[in-house]
Amino acid sequence: MSQATFTFRVDGELKDSFTAVAKSLDRSGAQLLRDYMRDIIRRQKEAEEHGAWFRDQVRIGLDSANAGNLVSNEDVEAKFAARRAEARRKGVKSL
Repeated sequence: MSQATFTFRVDGELKDSFTAVAKSLDRSGAQLLRDYMRDIIRRQKEAEEHGAWFRDQVRIGLDSANAGNLVSNEDVEAKFAARRAEARRKGVKSL
């Protein structure tokens, strides 16, 4: 892997505090910055993957609904009324 230099300006107090924290962690500031960069990239990739998954789930749901695979409100209400009644019978306070 080729190496590149990343140069930027920060407030002197921020740099000193960051350097002290890095030293307390037995790491260099550069190591911590590389870790942070990797973490940001990982989190962004996970967010993008979740977004793609979510859009796919919405598409599947819309396709199913458009195909007529729906459950009526009455059926849903009846199912959950039965679940609530069963929970009350078992002594569960809320469902």
